[in-house]
Amino acid sequence: MNAVLVGVFLVAAVVIAWIVAGPALAARRRARHRAAPLGEADRMYLRRRVPLYAAMPAELQRRLEGLVNVFLAEKEFVGCRGLTVTRPMQLSIAAQACLLVLGRDEHVYDSLRSLLVYPSQFLVREAWHDEDGIVTEEERFLSGQAWDVSRIVLSWEDITGRSGGDEAYNVVIHEFAHYLDHEGGGMDGTPALGRRDERARWAAVFQAEFDALRDAVDRDEETLLDPYAAEDEAEFFAVASEAFFEAPVRLRERHPALYGQLQGYYRLDPAAWAG
Repeated sequence: MNAVLVGVFLVAAVVIAWIVAGPALAARRRARHRAAPLGEADRMYLRRRVPLYAAMPAELQRRLEGLVNVFLAEKEFVGCRGLTVTRPMQLSIAAQACLLVLGRDEHVYDSLRSLLVYPSQFLVREAWHDEDGIVTEEERFLSGQAWDVSRIVLSWEDITGRSGGDEAYNVVIHEFAHYLDHEGGGMDGTPALGRRDERARWAAVFQAEFDALRDAVDRDEETLLDPYAAEDEAEFFAVASEAFFEAPVRLRERHPALYGQLQGYYRLDPAAWAG
């Protein structure tokens, strides 16, 4: 056997070994990260910055810390427009993002690779086609954007400026809800669900709630959900997810069916922690 064939066989063997052993090694690394506790300084920061962390049961706190460790180990944070993304900033984003997967088995946004963090809102140029094929271009300033499941863009000013207020606003939760929506196969307000009957109940409740919100917005009524949720089903799911975590008691009182669907999907009951 000549040297070329030997080299080919060696390369093939390495590739096969990596295919077989790679997932197992990755799972072991992730398990180590999940088992490692956060330091006390990190915990103190999360108690100040993420109110739900301080309110949730100790068992869930420990689980969230493990998810945060995995998130920080696997995702790249990129500061944009001269911003330096510090450890506390990373902790804040990671903890709020991981709230959405706290009740789900082994899910830590596996396809996500990087987070681009701007100091403030960023300009996005977009083009869209109407039914007649006419292209319209526009520029918008955004506080967050989930382009796909590999990158998410966030404004740090919006993360720190409005979370936890009466508006039930949280840009991190909003954009990571869009990520979960992407996982469901499209941006249509339907994340990946299980059985057919679960999908049917979800569709019925969400459509009724979405239609009711649109009617209320048309009548210029005050709503718990940000009127932006009436834009389309994808925004409705993202805004409803914000309210589920930021104003769970009010959402349960005013929209019990919607709260119930989100509770079943996220496998959490944040309204119960408020007491």
